[in-house]
Amino acid sequence: MHIRPMTAADRQRVIQIIESIPEFKTIEVPVAKELVDSYLANPHTSGYYILVAEVDSSIAGYICYGPTPLTIGTWDIYWIAVDPNRQRQGIGKALYAYTEDGIKKDLGRMIMIETSSSEEYENTRRFHKSQGYQVVCQISDFYAVGDDKLVLRKIL
Repeated sequence: MHIRPMTAADRQRVIQIIESIPEFKTIEVPVAKELVDSYLANPHTSGYYILVAEVDSSIAGYICYGPTPLTIGTWDIYWIAVDPNRQRQGIGKALYAYTEDGIKKDLGRMIMIETSSSEEYENTRRFHKSQGYQVVCQISDFYAVGDDKLVLRKIL
């Protein structure tokens, strides 16, 4: 596995992965694409970092993250996705480890993730927790009635 910064040549495959993830809601897909395009338009000033995981010369997953505006040492992970046919092979774990190492080198001290409490996100939440992220905030009925916003945090 090779983890590296995303390039324009990776865009189509990353979009395919985004569109293939059942947890991505229809309204989320355009937002994820927008962040990809913002990053590709100018990786140095977009405020985002996007890495891809390459396995057997094919993009198998990606992660989008960046420093949280108006903070010192706090970072957000916006999206992480692994091709459904490649899940449970350590790709997401490797993307997290590489990302966390990079954030530490940039003097990051904590990482935040926002996610849904809906049943569809149970596997995603379990994965985040297995990587050391803990729920630190829950806002009831945030996304919809019965769908809370969960904020997870990992101290580096």
